Amino acid sequence: MTPDPHFDDEHAVGESRRAAREAVGVALATSAYGISFGALAVASGLDVWQTCVMSLLMFTGGSQFAFVGVVGAGGIAAAPAAIASAALLGVRNVAYGIRMSPVIGRGFWRRAGAAHFTIDESTAVSLAQRTPHARTVGFWVTGIGIYVGWNASTLAGALLGDILGDPRAYGLDAAAAAAFLALLWPRLRSRQPIVVGVAAAVVATVLTPVLMPGLPVIIAALVAVVVGWFNLFASGGHGATDAEPGDVPEREGLP
Repeated sequence: MTPDPHFDDEHAVGESRRAAREAVGVALATSAYGISFGALAVASGLDVWQTCVMSLLMFTGGSQFAFVGVVGAGGIAAAPAAIASAALLGVRNVAYGIRMSPVIGRGFWRRAGAAHFTIDESTAVSLAQRTPHARTVGFWVTGIGIYVGWNASTLAGALLGDILGDPRAYGLDAAAAAAFLALLWPRLRSRQPIVVGVAAAVVATVLTPVLMPGLPVIIAALVAVVVGWFNLFASGGHGATDAEPGDVPEREGLP
């Protein structure tokens, strides 16, 4: 068996550089949205230091927004519901951790450090790459880049929230979604990933108005897992698994 000529040493270096560029782009887009969180958290009644500590320690945007949203609507009495909503949204990071384990590698301290940076964006950027080293670069550059940028922008939003006004007026609320779409689009090359994505999106959209924050995301993820695990809509060709390196075992049907 001869080595794949498309992934020689020179090409592997190029893939790693591309992963780093994608990671920096996603980190910038996601960090900008941190301004919204800082402003919203202060408007919901948190102090600046409480807002910053939450970003430093929790560091999962969806859970943070869920927490301050519930507290803002119901005050301190709503804290238990806010914690429950944040926890439900954070459950998805457990699945990310399992998926990213082969990429991170062995070693207690390496895995302990990676746990804090295992978020939507770092997982997405990493799994969008085609070589083992590029996936590792994508994960760490995205995770650390967002952590630094998110906390800086959280502080800026908390301090300048009243001056900035509604951050949605600047389109910051769409920055993270746009970055995700850019990462997802190249993976929609066959019927199975398209069906998985559409099914999850429809379920989340339908359930969001009627369920507490966190549950629609978890249910949509379960739908995606069921459709992908049983490979219900696979095209049957070899193209469905292209660009999947051996460092991250993956079933054919999962995107």
